[in-house]
Amino acid sequence: MKELDLAGLQRRLAEFAAARDWQQYHTPKNLAAALSVEASELVEIFQWLTPEESAAVMDDPESAHRVTDEVADVLAYLLQLCEVLGIDALAALDAKIDRNEQRFPAPGGR
Repeated sequence: MKELDLAGLQRRLAEFAAARDWQQYHTPKNLAAALSVEASELVEIFQWLTPEESAAVMDDPESAHRVTDEVADVLAYLLQLCEVLGIDALAALDAKIDRNEQRFPAPGGR
């Protein structure tokens, strides 16, 4: 199994787009819109499911495949958006968790 990392995946996405001359379309606006569309396609899978059905969605191979593909699409567009804007996604998430820990302390001071 190959080892994966965000920087390597971002590089592969950039190379994929460059080989097809798609970078011209990868503006922040277009990437944010595409990210929203893909997130909506993920939501659509769960739209009419009960909470119990949604918790078991990965038990069905067909729905698991759809969910996995949509998650990949969301992540791909998010990584491309971060690349274009110069955002380190992991550092941004780490900083956000730090801020949330300050804003929303755990009950009992844990």
